[in-house]
Parts: sequence; C-alpha cells; structure tokens
Amino acid sequence: MKALKIVAIAIVVFVGIVVAFESMIGYFQPTAGTTLVITTVDSDGTAHDRVVSRLTTDGRLYVAANHWPRAWYERALASPEVQVTLDGKQGDYTAVPVRGPEHDRVDAENGLGLGFRILTGFPPRYFLRLDPR
Repeated sequence: MKALKIVAIAIVVFVGIVVAFESMIGYFQPTAGTTLVITTVDSDGTAHDRVVSRLTTDGRLYVAANHWPRAWYERALASPEVQVTLDGKQGDYTAVPVRGPEHDRVDAENGLGLGFRILTGFPPRYFLRLDPR
C-alpha cells in the first residue's frame, strides 16, 4: 500500500510539472530566431495567433504540434488557409498535414530532447507543411 501511495504521488507531481510547463509556454509564448507566428481562424471567423517553432527540411517550411494543448493545430486542419509571420514578414500559406515517410523524415531531422519530452508529458507529435499560396 505504501508503494502505491508513492507511485500515486509521483504521478500527481509529474502531471503538475507538465501542466505548469505547458501553461507557462502558452502564456509567455517565447519567441526566438527559430519561431514563427501562425494565424489560424476558428469556426466563427475569429483569428488566433500562436508562436510555434519553425522547422526546415529539404528546403520546405514545417511546424510541429509538440504539446498537449494544440487548438491552433486543430484549427489549421479545419481551415488550412493560414497566415504566417516569419522574420517580420506576413504571408499566406496552406497548412498540409504530414504523414508517412515525410513525417518520419521531418521528425528524424528535427528531433526533440528527452528533457523536453518529459516536461511536455510525451505528447504525440504532428507536423504541418506550410506551402506558400
């Protein structure tokens, strides 16, 4: 019974760390030289901006849903015509879901460290290719 309590406490602490980390990322939306702003639109036409890491593979632009909160990703799937602000320049793009060998290649070339995976609670990773319109 004591071991079960220890495991339960460890799980609660881990979930708390993940929630705190994800909340801080969502609130502060850190920007750096390797980020872009993707603007998606929800079903009622409201635009939403999200700072995400930009990835480049084979000269193509990608973004990844690396976290459990991923409303921006779901909005991009539902309405793939998005706007992207990259290096201060805004452009129109089509968000294309990436699957199969392309997904595996982008994932292999843009791996995540174990520490980041732990802090985010090991969410599944999905990619969008951003094709200029």
